Amino acid sequence: MVALLAQGDPTGLSSTAGQLVFLFGLLAALVVLIRWWWHRR
Repeated sequence: MVALLAQGDPTGLSSTAGQLVFLFGLLAALVVLIRWWWHRR
């Protein structure tokens, strides 16, 4: 299954750079959500 995903992975998440970009995006979204929630209180 993982080998099949790595062969035809359109997202690029099988590469280390793709995973780093994905994690950075998740962290950025988390920070934005926390700041929005903090100012909403």
